[in-house]
Amino acid sequence: MLIHAAAGGVGHLAVQIAKAHGAYVIATASPKKLDFVRSLGADEVVDYTKRDFTAEVSDVDLVLEPMGGDHADQSLTVLKDGGALVSLLNVHDTTRAKAAARGIRVERMSVVPDREGLVELGKLVDAGKLAVHVAKAFPLEQAGAAHAFLATRPIGKVVLTV
Repeated sequence: MLIHAAAGGVGHLAVQIAKAHGAYVIATASPKKLDFVRSLGADEVVDYTKRDFTAEVSDVDLVLEPMGGDHADQSLTVLKDGGALVSLLNVHDTTRAKAAARGIRVERMSVVPDREGLVELGKLVDAGKLAVHVAKAFPLEQAGAAHAFLATRPIGKVVLTV
């Protein structure tokens, strides 16, 4: 599995969940975040500022892609025929067509909490296999500042407190 932005709010959780389920994880991250991503259990880490992931990675079954657009299209090149591309954003119709021609499923992930999923996540937390890294917490009244902080691409989650 390839996980892009593996130190981010979604990525750092995805690495841990994938590892807990026995996946071999290849992760992309920037130079300052490489050690953090390794500490999560990633088997390989690609510094996307120095190396083109499409030249480093191939034949993966699954890609988690949080950026969309051309990045989703590039991610198709590392997938096996019949693999899956999961994006957090909309994927262009041209990318979907390319994927369909190779039997690659394209899914848009939107988290909707449900009891069963939350119970499973709780089990991973209890087993010490999943931990949320909080980059910074803001009071709800500072939601604008929290949103601006996201632009700095912090490691982990940004939290609003009430």
